[in-house]
Amino acid sequence: MNTWASGSGPETSRRRSRRVLLHVPVTVSSEDPKNEFTEQTSTLVVNAHGALIALETKAVQNQKLFISTSSAEKRPCRVVHVGPTLQGRTQYGIEFAEPAPNFWHITFPPEDWAGSVDLAEHKKK
Repeated sequence: MNTWASGSGPETSRRRSRRVLLHVPVTVSSEDPKNEFTEQTSTLVVNAHGALIALETKAVQNQKLFISTSSAEKRPCRVVHVGPTLQGRTQYGIEFAEPAPNFWHITFPPEDWAGSVDLAEHKKK
């Protein structure tokens, strides 16, 4: 199971904040002289602590990056997970240097939110 996917299981109980599948256009950059780049991409999953993104540019575990949205807000982050490469783009889990729950401009669901409704059960009530 992809630890960045929504769902239940052991990974869910260790999460610090709720993950939301959300496509947000972002610019990711590195100022590392060995691997300086700027790339336009979008998020696959977001949470208050970071995101899952896919990049054509190669990055490495613990590499320091910057992420910014169209609102021009820029946050330092680092690579905490290097995932699979699909169609020339590698998935990276990034973590903000400090939690930033308002960075994505959304309201995250509460921790006790079930995520789905069983319509058959709902109709019985």
